[in-house]
Amino acid sequence: MTAKLAVVVLAAGKGTRMKSALPKVLHPLGGRSLVECVLDSLKEVDPLHRLLVVGYEANQVKTALSHLDDITFVEQTEQLGTGHAVQQVLPHLQAFEGDLLVLNGDVPLLRPATLRHMIEVHQSQQNEATLLTAQFLDPTGYGRVFCNDDDIITEIIEHRDCTEAQRQNRRINAGVYCFKWSALSKILPHLKADNDQKEYYLTDVVKDLSPVMAVDVEDEQEIQGINNRKQLAAAYSILQDRIKDEWMAAGVTFLEPDTSTVDITVQIEPDVIIEPQTHLRGQTVIGAGSRIGPGSLIENSTVGQGATILYSTLSDSQIGDQVRIGPYAHLRGQAVIGDNCRIGNFVEIKKSTLGDHVNAAHLSYLGDATLGHQVNIGAGTITANYDGVKKHPTVIGDRTKTGSNSVFVAPVSVGEDVTVAAGSVVTKDVENDCLVVARAKQSTVPGWRSQRYANPDNATK
Repeated sequence: MTAKLAVVVLAAGKGTRMKSALPKVLHPLGGRSLVECVLDSLKEVDPLHRLLVVGYEANQVKTALSHLDDITFVEQTEQLGTGHAVQQVLPHLQAFEGDLLVLNGDVPLLRPATLRHMIEVHQSQQNEATLLTAQFLDPTGYGRVFCNDDDIITEIIEHRDCTEAQRQNRRINAGVYCFKWSALSKILPHLKADNDQKEYYLTDVVKDLSPVMAVDVEDEQEIQGINNRKQLAAAYSILQDRIKDEWMAAGVTFLEPDTSTVDITVQIEPDVIIEPQTHLRGQTVIGAGSRIGPGSLIENSTVGQGATILYSTLSDSQIGDQVRIGPYAHLRGQAVIGDNCRIGNFVEIKKSTLGDHVNAAHLSYLGDATLGHQVNIGAGTITANYDGVKKHPTVIGDRTKTGSNSVFVAPVSVGEDVTVAAGSVVTKDVENDCLVVARAKQSTVPGWRSQRYANPDNATK
């Protein structure tokens, strides 16, 4: 593509049928909002300008996309149709010479290759307008696009205005346009709202441009718009099939693909096995040779190579190589786990850093803790990190072993090569090479019986 390209995304509508306080274009789909999916489809066309027409809850949309630094927001205070929306960009493109691609913010399944092909046809044929079209088996309700044998559009007729013969035409307008801006900008100011809806339609400019060509999309699923929750669910299913197909082609195994979900933003290395009922979210990376699931949820976390995560939940955490986690472990809040660790059943780790070869096999809570290498955490060990007002740290040195049911009352620091006896409550710092016994001495009273049972008559009461 040699000509300059600008893109305008129409994202001003409320989306009434979504029944939501959230603007329609901000509804999530596979880890990104609908409008972010649309913007992501531009990655192969390299536009010079990206303009987003906003209206309903404009500030909310702007805030949600504030992390994108190359978007120009254009206000459409009244939603008076697609033609009116594109009119709003006129002041922003006064000196622009090139082509304008027009997309809808609620059509998230467009493939980058489809847009690239459409623009290449538009520019190579020197069209004044090019429309993305589709051949539907059942085009009922859609406007029909009529072309000659060279795919030059002769007219566009709304379904309600078609004759029975015209309704046999299966080619419909997908609502994606590419215009020669110098031609479109002369026509836009003169659009009229001569229709029942009193709206300005972008399709009305077609009759004043020449040539105007149709380009059929190969996969009609790409042009599906989102107007309600059912359509959102259908789009999610299509997107999931695409994502998992791509990862399987790249060397990832899904044992039961239909039971697992993967966000667009997730990265998976080869030879990973995804067990059933596993869900990968956000900025997650899974290292080569790992086995995830069954029944695991991993969100915004990095998992090293050769790890095993069984029936567990991870969020905002970093896992090293050859780590075994689960079943039923919960890691969250910037948990960092070194290589060759074992995090067993019903272990919760929050905002803690564990060195290599740490073993926490079962029934423990480690919060705000720093553990060295080769530490062994006995069953039921707890870091009591909260004093009712603030969180406090616990530090446990290399090769230290904690007995079952130990409690570390933070802030507290335990040195290297320490053994903590079972049932100890550690409240003071411990130096290296120590045995710690911090529990009350056991007392035994022979022959003692509760007064309630001293009288045999009370034994059955």
